[in-house]
Amino acid sequence: MSDVAAIEQLVVRYKDLKKEIAKVIVGQEEVVNQILISVFSGGHSLLIGVPGLAKTLMVNTIAQALGLDFKRIQFTPDLMPSDILGSEILDEDRHFKFIKGPIFANIILADEINRTPPKTQAALLEAMQERAVTVAGHHYKLDLPYFVLATQNPIEQEGTYPLPEAQLDRFMFAINLKYPTFEEEVQVVKTTTSDETATVNPLFSAQEIIDFQHVLRRIPVADNVIEYAVKMVGKTRPDSDSASDLVKQYIDWGAGPRASQNLILAAKTHAAINGKFSPDIENVQAVAYSILRHRIIKNYKAEAEGISEEQIIKSLF
Repeated sequence: MSDVAAIEQLVVRYKDLKKEIAKVIVGQEEVVNQILISVFSGGHSLLIGVPGLAKTLMVNTIAQALGLDFKRIQFTPDLMPSDILGSEILDEDRHFKFIKGPIFANIILADEINRTPPKTQAALLEAMQERAVTVAGHHYKLDLPYFVLATQNPIEQEGTYPLPEAQLDRFMFAINLKYPTFEEEVQVVKTTTSDETATVNPLFSAQEIIDFQHVLRRIPVADNVIEYAVKMVGKTRPDSDSASDLVKQYIDWGAGPRASQNLILAAKTHAAINGKFSPDIENVQAVAYSILRHRIIKNYKAEAEGISEEQIIKSLF
């Protein structure tokens, strides 16, 4: 199949996928879109939202609709790296045998990732970056596609271990989950308090997703769009000449080169699912908020004056 035909097919199948997910998830369209964009771009996502907004249900539903293997890891302060990676045991013949941990799946939901100590966070992050894990000197490749969706509760900060900036940078998107609207909440209550359960049908296979990821990477991008993305990221760095007054005043550290790469990758996917064969500046702007949100570090003055990341990112357009 030619790449053009593949993208036309993706547009149709993406719409079906959204319908399938909507059987269970009411509203939250933008959030579902961003999670799917990061899956097809081959990135990972960080979901930030208060408890009870169906984060786990959403990831589980998306995994079912994509026909992928799904595992959930609940992070706790006493979780050890071997609890997620797996460990070696002696079998009855006195041979060492490796028992795979929950990290061996296509979609991993890392629930409340900031609840676990850095040692365990780092074990997950090796898997995210290398798509492989090392246990007792043995290297194990993970099945592709491999996608980590970590959740973080923005309210409780007591007894948590915030992710270091280098680890946050590994997440393609940081997605904020908002409360549903009145109409959506009424719909949620109606569907969840009845005895009917919707069945989600798998619409893709693991291999098809990998094939689409390759097609999306082959999408051509005009030089001016790449330059726009790189300039936008450059403007977030307070010591650069192109930084705006807002950035110089309120930002301590800006985004690194990974932000530029992710902007272009996500813009390609955003363009493709909307039926375009090459991304333009609008596509870059559409994905910019979620890609830059967790990569710019505000200073104390910004916190004190209530300047949000969104305001700063908007000033870069």
